[in-house]
Amino acid sequence: MSLPDPAPSAAKQPRQPISRKRVDTVLSRSVAWFGVVFGVQALLLVLPQYSLGQPLWAALAVGTVYASLLFSLLCSLLKRFVVGAHRIVAIVYVLALVTWPFFLADPMQPQSGDHWLYLLTTVATASAAIGLGVRGALVYLFVVPFIYGIIRATPAGGGGPWELGLFNAIYAVILGGAVLVIITMTRAASSSVDDAQGTALDRYSFAVRQHATEVERVHVDAIVHDSVLTTFLSAARAESADEKRLAATMAANAMRHLEEAALATPDDGSTVRFRQMADRIVQAARELSVPFSIRVRSLDTRILPAAQAEALFSASVQAMVNSIQHAGGPEVKRWLRVSGVQGGAIEIEIGDAGTGFDLERVPGERLGVRRSIIERVSNAGGEAHVKTSPGHGTVVLVRWPVFASGPVREGDLLEEAR
Repeated sequence: MSLPDPAPSAAKQPRQPISRKRVDTVLSRSVAWFGVVFGVQALLLVLPQYSLGQPLWAALAVGTVYASLLFSLLCSLLKRFVVGAHRIVAIVYVLALVTWPFFLADPMQPQSGDHWLYLLTTVATASAAIGLGVRGALVYLFVVPFIYGIIRATPAGGGGPWELGLFNAIYAVILGGAVLVIITMTRAASSSVDDAQGTALDRYSFAVRQHATEVERVHVDAIVHDSVLTTFLSAARAESADEKRLAATMAANAMRHLEEAALATPDDGSTVRFRQMADRIVQAARELSVPFSIRVRSLDTRILPAAQAEALFSASVQAMVNSIQHAGGPEVKRWLRVSGVQGGAIEIEIGDAGTGFDLERVPGERLGVRRSIIERVSNAGGEAHVKTSPGHGTVVLVRWPVFASGPVREGDLLEEAR
């Protein structure tokens, strides 16, 4: 199926639309960076409040707090164990808070100013919003600041006036509550966008399925019509024995086309998950005669029609077979990448570092890639691009679905085939 090109627009379309996954990444990294910044500021208060009587305990507590902040930043940047890392920050902060009296410089001498942990209260609340969920973060928001206020007003916590501890606790609740509202509302908005995108994808899949069924029906009808009509004409003109044998062969082929058309069933509406289709492609790659470097990542629970999944699978296998046949021997580096992209789409890349070829010099009668990959994916509602040049390998990029596609530069899309 060839989708119409959208009207030219002066505004550039965003490459990565908003999604819950992207919002969570931005929030986690922002909170982690702010934690490190506030942690650096708190260092100015650590040494004056360092315990002379319990230096080992103080070093352990301070080191654990800062290690948790750095660990959450690292996990947020790598997008691995993000929720768990922020949960660790929230828990470590509470442990450091309740053990505060153990590393005071002088427990009997009231402190001037706030304890260094107070500068990290909002950071800990924001980390709790990411690591503990909304309910857990609400409990954390009200309980932890008041723990600080109570300890601050006790002799073991520095002996500050209770009004100061109460004021600090209320201020921390207000500031932490604002941060929690921002995080919660942003996540809710991005989840709504994901739901809307999922609904649009389901509707689009249904339309694509119906169109693909119609395209397949027209294609089969054309083959059958041409076969039967040609057979009739050949039979009518057959005079010699060779012409009669040819007409009989053509009639047998026409009957075979009719039997295949009769066995073909319409799309029953069945669907498969992205992960299931990816597993089939990976299994096919592992069964080939030469090795492929395989990478599968970021596949969510979205689904696609079974007919479209079959088309993408067949196109991917054909691309891998073409690489084996034309790119060179087993020593050539080949790879397969299957990944989910923003907007609920799937992207399949088959590439090699082989001989490559010149698109403009491919003979017009070589229809394999154009028919088996590009047109097959296009009829399924996706798009396929082939990038290659002599001596620089070949990369086949398949993507489904295509909601809107801008103009493709000449040379990116393989108009001819090997």
